[in-house]
Amino acid sequence: MSVETEWIRYGENGEYSGYMARMADVGEPLPSVIVLQEIWGVDGHIQDVTRRLAKAGYVAFAPDLFSKDGERLPGFEQDRIEQAKQFRNTIKPAQWADPKQRSAALSGLPVHQREQIERTLAGIFNVGGMLPELTRQVVSTSAWLKETYEYSYGKGVASVGFCLGGTLSGQLAVRDPGLRGAVIFYGNAPSPEQLPEIQCPVSGFYGELDLRITAAVPEFAQAANEADVDFDYHIYDGAQHAFFNDTRPSYHVNAARDAFARTLLFLQRVLTDSPES
Repeated sequence: MSVETEWIRYGENGEYSGYMARMADVGEPLPSVIVLQEIWGVDGHIQDVTRRLAKAGYVAFAPDLFSKDGERLPGFEQDRIEQAKQFRNTIKPAQWADPKQRSAALSGLPVHQREQIERTLAGIFNVGGMLPELTRQVVSTSAWLKETYEYSYGKGVASVGFCLGGTLSGQLAVRDPGLRGAVIFYGNAPSPEQLPEIQCPVSGFYGELDLRITAAVPEFAQAANEADVDFDYHIYDGAQHAFFNDTRPSYHVNAARDAFARTLLFLQRVLTDSPES
């Protein structure tokens, strides 16, 4: 059975858009998975993950968080993002995290290319200021899949997010009491103050070497346990940030394989209405 894919506009006035994948010849509505992008947008990797989840039997949908009214936000155009991503892939994690080292690496590029990448990176590094609006879009996406979209109407919704999307997956769990489950791949966890709002299981996957994110996980796990939040997590030895992305040098095949298997088991648990059947 083939997977059908398409770009869809949605929202009250069609202001949002995203990449949809689903099994082509399944007639009844299916549970859905929101696939939440890295800072690089709904690129080839995120589209591939969306198709993989569709092949597992879900309606999979990746909202394009950098688009509004069918157009990419200035500086977030796909070619500009791809250019910045390719630059990121040429430098080590320590250089990326250090503005001076990052600037030194950029200085070796042609002036026009350097200026374009710098403007795009400035937008990416300021994406935290967009989190309230992005969270509203993600909450709207969940409601649309459950209440409007014919191929997932009335069925459960879960989320799987990476990096920026991992953070948003956790925020969706905070703000959507009907969410069935949230998976966080190397994203910032919700704050302890938000924990009482989470009504669904949460699963997290992290790289040992991704210290900025991973160092905070044990404390969050303890706070989640005290708040009776069902939170399970795995930290992979020798894995960096973005270990699941097979288009980047950070890809860690063993960690990615294990995390994907665990993600599928998690989704089966939270999205199956009758586990006994």
